[in-house]
Amino acid sequence: MISREHRVLIVAILASFVAFLDGSIITVALPAISRELGGGLVLQQWAVDGYLLSLGALILVAGSLSDTFGRVRVLRIGLVWFGITSLACAVAPWGSALVLARVLQGVAAALLVPSSLALITSTFSGAAQARAIGAWTGWTGIAGIMGPVLGGILVDTLSWRLIFGLNVIPIMVTLVLLAGLDEPVRTRPAAPIDAWGAGLAALGLGGPVFALIEQGRLGWASPVVFVPLVVGLLAFAGFLWWEARAPHPMMPLSLFKIRNFGVGNIATVGFYAALGLGFFVFTLYLQQVGGFSATVTGFAGIPATAMLLLFATLFGTLAGRYGPRAFMTVGPMVAGAGFLLLLGAVPPIALWSQVVPAVVVIGLGLAITVAPLTSAVLGSIRPEQAGIGSAINNAVARVAGLVAVALAGTIIGTTLDVPGFQRVMVVVAGLMFAGGLASWLGIRTSGPVAAPEHPE
Repeated sequence: MISREHRVLIVAILASFVAFLDGSIITVALPAISRELGGGLVLQQWAVDGYLLSLGALILVAGSLSDTFGRVRVLRIGLVWFGITSLACAVAPWGSALVLARVLQGVAAALLVPSSLALITSTFSGAAQARAIGAWTGWTGIAGIMGPVLGGILVDTLSWRLIFGLNVIPIMVTLVLLAGLDEPVRTRPAAPIDAWGAGLAALGLGGPVFALIEQGRLGWASPVVFVPLVVGLLAFAGFLWWEARAPHPMMPLSLFKIRNFGVGNIATVGFYAALGLGFFVFTLYLQQVGGFSATVTGFAGIPATAMLLLFATLFGTLAGRYGPRAFMTVGPMVAGAGFLLLLGAVPPIALWSQVVPAVVVIGLGLAITVAPLTSAVLGSIRPEQAGIGSAINNAVARVAGLVAVALAGTIIGTTLDVPGFQRVMVVVAGLMFAGGLASWLGIRTSGPVAAPEHPE
């Protein structure tokens, strides 16, 4: 008989696992998707960004939904919705249907991630909670490894559609386990849902992303491009104005007044924008220009994730001893150098001598950076603010990747070729270097600082 604690942990891991898996598994399938459905680079961008758009816009408010309606209930709704939208992706007859299904799938993912973590924190305490969160983090990290490899194998042997259809299996298992769980007792009153903030965030992100992706096809002068851009920018400004005045904001701007939290999130923008854009274009390039199969492409990215999993704990420990500043400076510089090494990967591409060493260097940079970055951001605020602080940093990372992928067409042009790939690698390295420089100039080694209270 499985204890309630073990059941909670398994449910939380499985629920988040499918969300993280779908964020990574699609990258190696993009060329196959565009071959069957058409749409070229624009469809490939939307297939990634549609998911990230709704996930990034709603992940903050989803935590409030979990507190208000119950973690188990929201998880159940999210799982069912994720399963339905996964099947919709799997049977999509044309590109626009796939994009719509991906947007709706991102909504479900936004419900899954915060609710699963909230279920862990409401069930475990003390050292047991730390172990549970560590297990959750480790397994979601494995999703980053499994995604491209599993996706590549499915694309090459069966069909890209199965990368979505297979989601049904872990979802059904999770729903069965979830049926045996009672709702945890609420320890504090639920905060009201910031509906205005969520709406303005979605519009503020969606308008500019739509414009950035579609301008390559329609041009900046098209009203279909510049109207959403202007409306989106105004909505984003409105979002910041509202969050500064809302009685219960989903993103308390007062936290950004804390130096390490604010600077850490600035560094996050550069770091995760580089990762989102870099690996998106790298995956397409190996298949469409290098001629490698989806399976080989999936395996080519493993060294980066393996380096992260092997050494992240070590550098996190060192950052706790010596402070995060040096690691947040050196790490992005190393990762940026790895992306610059990929400039030499020109056809005929030698995978072992031109690609793998560069990916290993990128992975080392990730390992040096990720844990110290998290430590700097969350270590600067009070422990009771860690939940919203982590959610904000996660949302910033997602949105940075979202906007960066939307910029791909502007940098590459209409067709991915060697010069376009090299331009992207230079931009990506520049983003990494900017994140490292921001860390060097702004991060300070200090204890937790109390955030100013938001006026009620």
